[in-house]
Amino acid sequence: QVQLVESGGGFVQAGGSLRLTCEVSGTISSLDEIGWWRQMVGRSRELVARFSILGDPIVVEDVRGRFAIFKDETKNSVDLQMDNLKIEDTGVYYCNRPTGRTFAWGRGTQVTVSS
Repeated sequence: QVQLVESGGGFVQAGGSLRLTCEVSGTISSLDEIGWWRQMVGRSRELVARFSILGDPIVVEDVRGRFAIFKDETKNSVDLQMDNLKIEDTGVYYCNRPTGRTFAWGRGTQVTVSS
């Protein structure tokens, strides 16, 4: 059974940075299976970063140039580096499969960006 644990969230001022970590336990075929999602208040969960079928990092347009996704095979984790954070980036961030049948969702990690 795959377990996903997100960490690294917190409070930050606009323009600041955070690095989120998704620790993966259990058996998955590749860390490329894991992407990062976020859920803002009153909105559906949305995908913000993932890996392509070839393992290339992909981020959505809203965060392009500010967010980056990384794999750490030694730690079996997937990180989301977030720079130049904006107030509208506030939300709960989760990791999971970007498509298809998802694993059980973790608790997420709260990111709050203030002015």
